Amino acid sequence: MEIIDLNNKQAEDIEERLDAFDEKYITYKLDGEINIGIKKGNKLIAGLYASMTAFKILYVSTLFVDEEYRRQGLGTQLIKEMEKRALKMGANTIRLDTFSWQGKEFYEAMGYQIVGEYTNKDDNYSEYFFLKRIS
Repeated sequence: MEIIDLNNKQAEDIEERLDAFDEKYITYKLDGEINIGIKKGNKLIAGLYASMTAFKILYVSTLFVDEEYRRQGLGTQLIKEMEKRALKMGANTIRLDTFSWQGKEFYEAMGYQIVGEYTNKDDNYSEYFFLKRIS
């Protein structure tokens, strides 16, 4: 046996095999994504991207507001709109993660609960994992 670098076809094969295995446990799947933003004039100043995963979980991978527009409620508007759309898609849980210099307090204020965290002292950061049940 040896460790090898996978080509694209081999990587896809492994993904497909994992999906086939997971189907024994995941009895339903929801598809979809949420890509929303806020413009001021012609300039995009904030945006959010989230996608459905297994078990009716929506994963938020990106939320960003330009620095000059922060603390004006734009992130809150995006989260509330995302949650509304997530419900329509069939999601019942939202998950996300953030680093210590990003939005920990913001997500806590929006009702998200920390379900895990770790600190890397060598590189001087912490990461937080959040969940929120929606209905």
